[in-house]
Amino acid sequence: MRFLKWVKEELGFNRNTRYQRTYLNETNIKTAVYMSFIVLLLELWMIFRYVYKRPGLTFPEYFDGETNYLIFFSTALVLLVFSIRYTGYLKNHVVGPVISIAVLLLDTAMIARYLYKNIGEQSGGALIFGIKYHIVLFVLALMYLLYERIYLVKNRKNDLYGQLLNVLFAVICLGFGIETSLYDISKARQILCFVTMIVFAACMLIWRPYVSMIFLGVTFYYFYWLWYPTLLELDAVNDGKVMEGDRINFFIFWIVMVMLSFSIYQQRRHEAAKDEELIEANKTLERVAVEDDLTGIHNIFYFNQETEKQLKDPQVDISKKIFLFLNVENFKTYNDQFGYQAGNEYLTALAHLICDAFPNDIVARQSDDHFAVFTDDDKIAEKTEIVRKHVKGNDSEVYLELKVGAYRPKDRDTDPRVAIDCARYACSLTKNKFGNNYMEYSEDVDSEFHKRQYIVNHIDRAVQNGYIKVFYQPVVWADTKELCGCEALARWDDPTYGFLSPGIFIPVLEEYRQIHKLDACIFEQVCRDMRESLDKGHDTLPVSLNFSRLDFELMDAVGLLEDLVRKYDIPKEYLHVEITESALTENMGVLEEAMKRIKADGFAMWLDDFGAGYSSFNVLKDFDFDVLKIDMTFLKGFEKNEKSPIILNAIIRLADSIGMLSLTEGVETEEAAEFLRKAGCGRLQGYLYGKPMPRDEMRAKIEDGSYKVSAKLI
Repeated sequence: MRFLKWVKEELGFNRNTRYQRTYLNETNIKTAVYMSFIVLLLELWMIFRYVYKRPGLTFPEYFDGETNYLIFFSTALVLLVFSIRYTGYLKNHVVGPVISIAVLLLDTAMIARYLYKNIGEQSGGALIFGIKYHIVLFVLALMYLLYERIYLVKNRKNDLYGQLLNVLFAVICLGFGIETSLYDISKARQILCFVTMIVFAACMLIWRPYVSMIFLGVTFYYFYWLWYPTLLELDAVNDGKVMEGDRINFFIFWIVMVMLSFSIYQQRRHEAAKDEELIEANKTLERVAVEDDLTGIHNIFYFNQETEKQLKDPQVDISKKIFLFLNVENFKTYNDQFGYQAGNEYLTALAHLICDAFPNDIVARQSDDHFAVFTDDDKIAEKTEIVRKHVKGNDSEVYLELKVGAYRPKDRDTDPRVAIDCARYACSLTKNKFGNNYMEYSEDVDSEFHKRQYIVNHIDRAVQNGYIKVFYQPVVWADTKELCGCEALARWDDPTYGFLSPGIFIPVLEEYRQIHKLDACIFEQVCRDMRESLDKGHDTLPVSLNFSRLDFELMDAVGLLEDLVRKYDIPKEYLHVEITESALTENMGVLEEAMKRIKADGFAMWLDDFGAGYSSFNVLKDFDFDVLKIDMTFLKGFEKNEKSPIILNAIIRLADSIGMLSLTEGVETEEAAEFLRKAGCGRLQGYLYGKPMPRDEMRAKIEDGSYKVSAKLI
């Protein structure tokens, strides 16, 4: 079976791709350039040679004698011009028609001359046979003239048409070779002209091997049939020694030509296949470079390239252009509930919907559920509403909303990357704001944006230059109101922006994954302050340290704490680790391992912000916390909300029943403090007992009696 498949492929019965067929046809036509050029030179030389050897003849006599040379010369000239025009090396649309018309006129003159001389001496059939090559030349020149007018003038190509012109040229070549060699044989010369022309034709017309084999077989057989009478005569004169030898040599020559055609065809086909693979690989690379691998729409690399071109185009009115950043709010919940496969399918459908809503605009997926659009500023509301209806109209129980940020380019030098970053920031300002789904980048937003960029770009310098400072907020026993500890909080005192609020720089550092630098700086300062307090014999309070979820991803947070304890020789019971409840919903593998190390090292571990968001009792069940820190939101409107005391009572009793101590933050009134004391909450924290303050201020309050340090600290 494999052998039959190999034979089928070698003979050319296999199906070629469209590219391979075009490649083979065009290669034949390119080969015709060289072949026709050689024939042109040879025939020109033959014409000059004929004239040189026959001086004194009249013009009609020269004309009659050079008819075959003129036919062959004209054929080669037409094919040469056609081949050069086809391959694109000659762009002039006049040369081809002029030459083809000139050849038609010359051929008409040769036909008229032949008929004039032989019309009374030959029959009609003989006359037509006598001008057979003139007819072929006429058809060739006429076809080329038509080809120029129909195809090449419109920069189009037709492979079949081109091959037909090659065939007509080959017919004249072979006819010339056969007749010349038969004449040479009659003069006891060799068949070299036939050999030359068959090589010309075979090398120029590389078809499927079985076609070449049939074409060559018919040609060789036809010539042998015409040659056979002469061979018989020679064989009779030479005692039967000519026929067998010449027949064998002639057959071997046919085999050689067939094998040559086979070889050239297979070589070209393999080259075409390799070229096609390379072209497809390049297309794939080009597509991957500009296409989003998930959704199939353009990626942000393409977006930046194309928008930059439009911004630079003087014909584009950039005053009417706008960058949009589209974000699907709460999409993470969709992934969590339905899985990433369903999420990917949703994003793919959404991507194509955005493209449909913004036809003829530049649309790309930036990352995750974020999309970028460069469009005209008219009908933005209508177009985004189409997308919003799709987002909000999903059949799932998950609430999704489309948030859009916008940025108008200021000039043609606007960097698309910066523009989309600005639009993204404007979009972020609508987060968790019901009914506010569109925000355009303005001067106020710009000021805030540059502050964010300043924070990200200067966190390292702030740490190095001491702009990051630790403030301590007191924690008291609920029954005695004596100090039992404090919470370390970060403050940024910047030389450019002044005192930066934690509500500004902490979310920015978390978003840009730089929060670990801030926390590491705070941990170091707390340990240094504590060591100094211990060395001076001051009353030293336990300090709780806030650990961000990202701390465990971006650095070895537990390892850093262990190193600081060793470096400053701090008793472990004086350092408490606070982990927010929300941190326990992501990347549990890393976080769970870190929590085990914290407990194994002997550090107290607090569950921070309990009740601030989505609270799960599984957290209390699965993890071993020492202190439950109840979020301040329960005390907002405490006096007016009848449910708050009930819920707080339940939470405190729950913590006590599972062996956890409790601490409530955000205590601002005596009424709330008294309620919490009676409910059994052990520790209290809030403005009622003091705002976050520098270490020296807290030390001064302890020394002047404003705060009394409890003998029981742990």
